[in-house]
Amino acid sequence: FAIKALLIVVVVLNPVAATAQTDTDVNEGDVYPPLWDFAPENLQDFPVEDNKIVINPWNYRERLGVYKSLLKASAKYFTAFGSQNSGNILWGLPLQHGWQFRTGRLADPTSGTSCGYRDLCISVRSWWSCMNYYLSIIPFLGAVEAGLFGEVQYEIEMLPPEEQKDDFCYSVADCRSRIPNLMDEWKAYFEVNKYTFSSFILDDALHYMWKAHVASIAYALPKFQDSLKYLSDPEANFGEDWANAVDFIAATHFSTDLQNTNKFQAFLPQRMLVEGDVLPSISGFSPQQNKVLLSLRALNKANQLTG
Repeated sequence: FAIKALLIVVVVLNPVAATAQTDTDVNEGDVYPPLWDFAPENLQDFPVEDNKIVINPWNYRERLGVYKSLLKASAKYFTAFGSQNSGNILWGLPLQHGWQFRTGRLADPTSGTSCGYRDLCISVRSWWSCMNYYLSIIPFLGAVEAGLFGEVQYEIEMLPPEEQKDDFCYSVADCRSRIPNLMDEWKAYFEVNKYTFSSFILDDALHYMWKAHVASIAYALPKFQDSLKYLSDPEANFGEDWANAVDFIAATHFSTDLQNTNKFQAFLPQRMLVEGDVLPSISGFSPQQNKVLLSLRALNKANQLTG
């Protein structure tokens, strides 16, 4: 059963086999993350205070702007892989973030605050938003350290959340001192792009990107284990299943460009899972969505049982 589950995941990841959606389907939908056109795209678009570029990563538009600036700065490496930067393998990150925003996964799951319900606030109580910090801000700061943006005129500083301040780092120097190994992983990804520009090999870039991606999740998962208690059991299980599946997705060197990621995300749940959602027959979900969620569950259980 575990092997069958893995095969289903691999088939879904295969852009040729995932025939449930065509190129036309993807183009007709929301190809870009919500509010993409309104996000900052250059470092100078963020405010400067006390000779520092200040970014609020607890605002959806600004965290999205971090991704947008990364995509713009790295576009020159991916010109051979699609027009309008569509072949850039960093698309997987902002598209995942957009899916989290669209499905309510960045809002306060405790309902103790209004964060994320009628505004662009990203809640620090959200397991998804905390995990995503290590797949947005850390890659961004790794890119700054690697020189992707060239000489940056001002130091860059992230604003802390209102709670759990010690769970995050906020600048290149701060993150370098606290999580040097993780910073090295993301720096290595952006450096392999920079140094192999004249003979760019996509598979090399995918290797380093996925290696850093897996490292971010491996670091963040135990750190935010307690945040899972705020979620329903089905949603918490799905979160852990998804984090586990990334290891397997990474092993396939799945190309997280604009088109492939949009195709794949069609199989992810379009809302938070709630008590009473039972696999493989969750109401309102397509058969493919139910099948993928069941497969991710089986894959995680098999992984735990086999060590």
